[in-house]
Amino acid sequence: MIYWSMQTIEAWEAAQSIGYLEGEPERAMFPDPYVWMIQQMHKRLPNYKGEYPIWLWPKKPDMRSTGHFIGGTKCVRLTLDIDEKDVLISDFDGWHMVLNNFFNSDNEKEAEDFDNGKLSTTLEESWERIFEFDRNVDTKWAGNGEWRQGTTGRIYLDKVKKVEHFVTRKSADESRMK
Repeated sequence: MIYWSMQTIEAWEAAQSIGYLEGEPERAMFPDPYVWMIQQMHKRLPNYKGEYPIWLWPKKPDMRSTGHFIGGTKCVRLTLDIDEKDVLISDFDGWHMVLNNFFNSDNEKEAEDFDNGKLSTTLEESWERIFEFDRNVDTKWAGNGEWRQGTTGRIYLDKVKKVEHFVTRKSADESRMK
């Protein structure tokens, strides 16, 4: 299956020198949530060996948009052909609940019930919902699950089908800071 990954030029050059792309723990912006994702990958991906994750996109990312990296960063968009059994797909918006250590509720009432100690569902159990795409959620509260992301372990260079170089745009906020 085709996926895309956005990487800095430094990460891509390192991959070329060693023959594979792999996440680096020292570059993780959110170490604890990444460890949680690694645990989920161990549970859900039969061939996963425990490497630090590489983030993937099942929909081709628009290189003109901001948000992937700080403006002015030299990057590559990699087109990858990876077996889908080696990729853990999750809800991008729901992932932010994990990143922020928030309860991943399906609606406002459930969030209130959790905050008031009225639920038996734990915080960590709620996070596993990012892998459930057929839930009945209030889309005004929890989003519509349209943005999906993937994670995988080591990616060997023979899985790379195309490399596109680009420099990220500055966001409006970054431009105003000058």
